[in-house]
Amino acid sequence: MPPSLVRDATAADIPSMAAIYDEQVLTAITTFDIEPLGMSVLTRLVEGAASPILVVEDEGRVLGYAYAGSFRPRPAYRATREVSIYLDAAARGRGIGRDLYSALLARLDSDPDVHTVLAVVALPNDASERLHRGLGFERAALLREVGHKLGRWIDVAMYQRTSPS
Repeated sequence: MPPSLVRDATAADIPSMAAIYDEQVLTAITTFDIEPLGMSVLTRLVEGAASPILVVEDEGRVLGYAYAGSFRPRPAYRATREVSIYLDAAARGRGIGRDLYSALLARLDSDPDVHTVLAVVALPNDASERLHRGLGFERAALLREVGHKLGRWIDVAMYQRTSPS
């Protein structure tokens, strides 16, 4: 199998990114949105990106995306980013997410304006927790029953990674 290509997202990727995200909205706890968002939110995300937004493609098909955004709007948080990753069902369990996230983290690590990276993981999600720990994140907090989706209360774990520089 040829290696996947990780690259910056473009406007042409938005329909594929929206399909990946909206599938997660309807079927999973990986996002706390409960209604599909379509392309409008992702269009604003890609077109207004101040931080990296990367896609992974295989044979021309977008299989996932990862991005970093500000953690909170207050000035003292300016060196902290929150990261997210979403994968198509066909990409899960193949190591593609690790490649994509690694590329995103490398970008953030090289940015002198980034000191801390945070990730929020809805639980249970053993694969995501393994991925984050494997990439140098540590669990920093557990928030119990903070989301309600698919008929149940959901805990989230906050993972933190400090820039190596």
